[in-house]
Amino acid sequence: MTSPLTTGADARTRKGPGGVALSLALLPALAVVLILFGGGFALGIVQALGYLPGAGLGEWSLAHFARVLSDPDFLHSFLLTLYIAGASTVIAAGISIPAALGLASLSKRSRVIHFIFQMPLTVPHLVIAIAVMFMLAPAGLLSRAATGAGWIASPADFPLLINDAWGIGIILTYVWKEIPFITLMLLAVLRHTGRDLLDVGRTLKADAWQRFRYITLPIIFPALGAASLIVFAYTFGAFEVPFLLGQTYPMTLPVWAYKHYSDIDLMARPEGIATGIVIALVVMAAVILAQVLTKAARKRGLIA
Repeated sequence: MTSPLTTGADARTRKGPGGVALSLALLPALAVVLILFGGGFALGIVQALGYLPGAGLGEWSLAHFARVLSDPDFLHSFLLTLYIAGASTVIAAGISIPAALGLASLSKRSRVIHFIFQMPLTVPHLVIAIAVMFMLAPAGLLSRAATGAGWIASPADFPLLINDAWGIGIILTYVWKEIPFITLMLLAVLRHTGRDLLDVGRTLKADAWQRFRYITLPIIFPALGAASLIVFAYTFGAFEVPFLLGQTYPMTLPVWAYKHYSDIDLMARPEGIATGIVIALVVMAAVILAQVLTKAARKRGLIA
């Protein structure tokens, strides 16, 4: 008769499914992704290269990419998109670090705080954008509250935070939405490896700044970089929030691409698609770099 210890040992040493079996198991999901994303991306490249029979275009050419990349409006939109995505990512990451450290010390004692912190993850970006509009618009809740409190003479005196040149409303929406995502990724790393090393640092008489600089920051940096790149990729390619809260000129690249693609002049459609291809390439580069950082963190044993 097999003993429980032997059975447990066999269960622990049993190998998982091989690469072929795992590939076959994931094949249906991968096929859907390849057909929808890969097929759409390939069709977009074909149309961006000038093959659009419906618009009378049948010649393959890089002229549309050249026209887009040399357009001053494209440069302005690119810089605005880069600024909004970069500022949102940096601010969200900067707030997420102390938030994760605070939750790491409170997680065992207060599950309610942890649950409340996860709630923004379930709210769509569009809903948050509409809430920000109602709050920060010149006739919104904050402007009326400031008028009622006597801080400003009328709602018209409230600072412009929606459809403004600095994209403050867009950035606030992304920051509010993405802080929980980055924080929870950092919190998982801190729970996995952070506490034991911090205890070692305390034993060696390291102060709080030394423990953060030489222990905590190296531990969370791969996860922080990966999460920040994912956030940057999303905010760089997102459409609904800039479309609702952004200004009309210059507009972000996704909105700029949509305007060209939906133009009544079909000759402008390849330029809109070419802009979308540029956005997709930037997003894919950020996602690939995030995967590289994640794999590096797994090899170091920082994340599971």
